[in-house]
Amino acid sequence: MLTDRESFKKLTAHFDEVKNLHLRELFANDKERGERLSAEAAGLYLDYSKNRVTDETLRLLLALAEDCGLRARIDAMFRGDKINTSEGRAVLHTALRAPRGKSLAAAQVPEAGEPVHQVLDRMRAFANRVRAGEWTGFTGKPIRNIVNIGIGGSDLGPVMAYEALRHYSRRDLTFRFISNVDGTDFCESTRDLNPEETLFIVASKTFTTLETMANAQSAREWTLKALGDPAAIARHFVAVSTAADKVAKFGIDTANMFEFWDWVGGRYSMESAIGLSTMIAIGPEKFDAMLAGSHAMDEHFRTAPLAQNLPVLMGLLTVWYDDFFKAQTVAVLPYDQYLKRFPAYLQQLTMESLGKSVTLSGEKITKYETGAIFWGEPGTNGQHSFYQLIHQGTKLVPCDFIGFRKSLNPLPSPLGNHHDLLMANVFAQSKALAFGKPAPQGQPYREFDGNRPSNTILAEQLTPAILGALVALYEHSVFTQAVIWDINPFDQFGVELGKVLAAEILPSLAKDAPLPNDDSSTVTLLKKYRG
Repeated sequence: MLTDRESFKKLTAHFDEVKNLHLRELFANDKERGERLSAEAAGLYLDYSKNRVTDETLRLLLALAEDCGLRARIDAMFRGDKINTSEGRAVLHTALRAPRGKSLAAAQVPEAGEPVHQVLDRMRAFANRVRAGEWTGFTGKPIRNIVNIGIGGSDLGPVMAYEALRHYSRRDLTFRFISNVDGTDFCESTRDLNPEETLFIVASKTFTTLETMANAQSAREWTLKALGDPAAIARHFVAVSTAADKVAKFGIDTANMFEFWDWVGGRYSMESAIGLSTMIAIGPEKFDAMLAGSHAMDEHFRTAPLAQNLPVLMGLLTVWYDDFFKAQTVAVLPYDQYLKRFPAYLQQLTMESLGKSVTLSGEKITKYETGAIFWGEPGTNGQHSFYQLIHQGTKLVPCDFIGFRKSLNPLPSPLGNHHDLLMANVFAQSKALAFGKPAPQGQPYREFDGNRPSNTILAEQLTPAILGALVALYEHSVFTQAVIWDINPFDQFGVELGKVLAAEILPSLAKDAPLPNDDSSTVTLLKKYRG
């Protein structure tokens, strides 16, 4: 158990010594702190100086990582070992972005090598045909609308990437994303689209995901209502799946089925065939640049010393606040409107991965915390909603600020350049959180205690490569935390129970169906629903 490790016990004793140190004191005693406590890789600069740590804290955190075998676990992942032990699978999202012939896992998992690039080649060819107007619908009209149907990782990754890289997308093409089984999502997403010009991408590995297939069947009916002939389905639907028989039965030509593998988890899949909508939006070259950005961060994580390793440092700091300060959340605050869906994407990545309470050996975790709650909004919007709690509330909320030196949309203003105004807020907010401000005499409600920790991540500009690096940064930070907590971040059995129960309850919703022999709350709710 983690708490039995000598390195953890030393951290616990150290925490008692430093828990009341203030960032004002740490900076006053070390004039070079802002420069020293920083690291850089793959186009990202990390300032972690505004964290409540000393050099000794960092030394002990790194010793804990060594004690937990982090370096060996990193090597095992890249090598293709079956580190997803509960499902007996390798974990190779890193192989999705390795250059051709450079996959470290290919010797052990052959499909993690050339087969990845064969799928990418097919994706590129298809994306180019759609973008060039060569892929036409059933009536001969070029495709103008692309609708991705998926849920979880088959939706959150593509929609985040599309929004993040919208600046680079084809503006004569419309992109929509349907995930919720609520019919409103489908109706509002298709209301203004012409079926003759609409292509649906159905993303489901097994082609059985209930929400996805319900929406796909509605899309099929919507298309047939307008075009009549079942042969139209093959011109207006493609699949991201491995279930060729079910894809064919649906009416999709299996030549237009793009596969991925069981060693790609849903929340790690946005750079697999799941990213087909992203590739159509921004083009194959920019998609390749995104892969290259992720690969650059992969290589940094794999090879850099732990003390200069961005994902390792961020992961260890999250453990520090979660297990010692008992901070239960992390706020992710991107100061770029294009990253408005990045916090939602990270919610699945972090909370589905780290929401575990059993160790790899099956032991129940009772003595330490796992998995912070990730949340956030783009700045400066958040400043006028929840920042009040972060600054003056009773809860400690570590923050990740994300900013860029250059805007993709520079805009002058009589009040000052928009981007300068934006970035002034990044620096001001992290400074205010760290150092605070004393209250005027007799006005305690104006006091800012400070000592609220944050990281600041800076990059030159939001490009496909930088987005790829950001995604990989947080993926590997999650892995670091999982190794320390001795949990499996690559399964998600907690998602299943609700699905099973929903399938059991569904027949009882019909008005004349017998009510189940169930708990009184469920039975009463069913009666109210049925009327």
